[in-house]
Amino acid sequence: MTAGGVASRTLDQMPPQSNYSDLTGIKVVSVAPDCVICQMEVTEALTNRNGALHGGALMTLADNAAASVAFINIAPEKSNTTIESKTNFMRGVRLGDTVTARGEPLHIGRTLIVLQVTMTRGDGKTVAVTTQTHMILDWSNGSEPTTGKGTP
Repeated sequence: MTAGGVASRTLDQMPPQSNYSDLTGIKVVSVAPDCVICQMEVTEALTNRNGALHGGALMTLADNAAASVAFINIAPEKSNTTIESKTNFMRGVRLGDTVTARGEPLHIGRTLIVLQVTMTRGDGKTVAVTTQTHMILDWSNGSEPTTGKGTP
């Protein structure tokens, strides 16, 4: 059960990835109410001037994993948005490596969801940990949900 006692949604019920997520090459590998796994290959376009994965790209991966966990744990007529995010960076990731993000809910409430995403590189070492808070949005207030591609 999820926020408000609603059964969780599946990967098939999620809207498609955003155009931005597509640009970064993020793939949703598996989805369950207690864990979402996403991956991203480190391409040259995602590296900083030192040839390592850019921190902003890593935070994008974390946000995608956390938002996916939140999304599957809320009712179909609801949506979610990140209202707070904090990342601790621990080590770099080189060009050509793959980062795996494991997103897990820490708290699922009526209006807020707190999540943690642990990101590891190919050798299994942790590269960063992100903690986020998401607000559950009630689309019945006149706002329009989107398809995930920027259109209502």
